[in-house]
Amino acid sequence: MALPQSPVTLTPEQIAELNEKLAVARHDINNHLSLIVAAVELLRRKPELAPRMIDSISQQPDKIIAQMRSFSAEFENTLGIKKD
Repeated sequence: MALPQSPVTLTPEQIAELNEKLAVARHDINNHLSLIVAAVELLRRKPELAPRMIDSISQQPDKIIAQMRSFSAEFENTLGIKKD
């Protein structure tokens, strides 16, 4: 990873944009985690729902990872961080 060689200056608009993207990522990740928690709680009460719930639960980590990668790419792009 190649970091910028000089200080990075962000405009207030760029900071606001990153903040908004971070808020969206935080919200989406929280939704995915909440779905996992709710599904596990439901499975405790109704184990017969396991076949339907397992597919939904198993998709959530990939969605969280995709959300984190997307935000990281935007963050790196804004700060001028290049991947080797």
